[in-house]
Amino acid sequence: MNGIVPRKKTKGVDFCGLNYYYYIIRSDIGCYMQAGNFNKGLELSVFKLHPSCQNGDHYFGHKNRYFYVIKGKSYRRVRDLSTDSDAAVANLHANCQGGDHYFSAFDWFYVIFQGKGRFRRTKDLSLDSEAGEYKLHPNCSNGLYYWGLPDHIYFLKQASEWGVEYYKGTDLEKDKRTDVYSVHPDVLNFLPGGLSITRGPAFGRWEKIKTITNDSNTPVTWERTIMKRVGYNKEKMKEITHNWKISVSASMESGELSALIAKYQFSLSSEYGGSHVSTEKEIWEEVTEVGEKITLVLKPHESLYLWQYKLGLGEESVLFCRDLRMDDEPNPPAEVPLPPSKS
Repeated sequence: MNGIVPRKKTKGVDFCGLNYYYYIIRSDIGCYMQAGNFNKGLELSVFKLHPSCQNGDHYFGHKNRYFYVIKGKSYRRVRDLSTDSDAAVANLHANCQGGDHYFSAFDWFYVIFQGKGRFRRTKDLSLDSEAGEYKLHPNCSNGLYYWGLPDHIYFLKQASEWGVEYYKGTDLEKDKRTDVYSVHPDVLNFLPGGLSITRGPAFGRWEKIKTITNDSNTPVTWERTIMKRVGYNKEKMKEITHNWKISVSASMESGELSALIAKYQFSLSSEYGGSHVSTEKEIWEEVTEVGEKITLVLKPHESLYLWQYKLGLGEESVLFCRDLRMDDEPNPPAEVPLPPSKS
């Protein structure tokens, strides 16, 4: 299991830097995080993402105090990702198209072509002025996300025995990395796949909630109301957002945001700690006890087993599905009652 989903595998998700803040863009859930420090988890605020700024291929900031959103062969430059203020659109120069990562640092724009092991540096993405192409040092070539601030370059790497770390440096060609930092758990929780690291990989399994047995030599009619838990453990999952300041403009409570993040985690493949299932049709309200009346006839010496499907992270159950399954086998059902996700 790798954990964090790379930028190339998740549309509309990226890192960027601007005004000495770090940003994580989550277009898939319609918001972004501003952070004062990824290592210490300081000043974590969540804002809505304006519709015009969603579903970009790449996001980055520049020292001119603008954000850039690339879609295909053009880019949108905006002052604020929440309001789309002062927006302007321009075309990318042919030499600057098709990059795997984009960022800005030292008053330059960088375009990384990871597959080629090279990067391009230019003063203008439309004109490709003062441009040059350079070899990407092997130690700097396997970043999941890249971002820049006025005087440094950063890139995030997949989790190792030391956890998820990011590197700070000044040169991608000569591998001038000056520092390495771990990513705070409160930041990891916002990353695509991050819950698999802070909470553990997702699981989906059947839980036996009732065994019904007829020990007599005659058929027996059995009628009971079975109580089951249904819904989403909202209070437990709110813990992942407790250190985030959620802007009023984001138009959501912490419970709603944690539900969106959990849904995404369950939809991922096992490679990134997910269950590869879609939970869109399940109940995402606060978990409650619900009664279901069951009437059946048991044959002599017959046993029946009632099962409920649940999803969780690590060892913690999070979502209790509505449907029950009845079987005369003591082993859990083999089928998964949820449709596969598109992830």
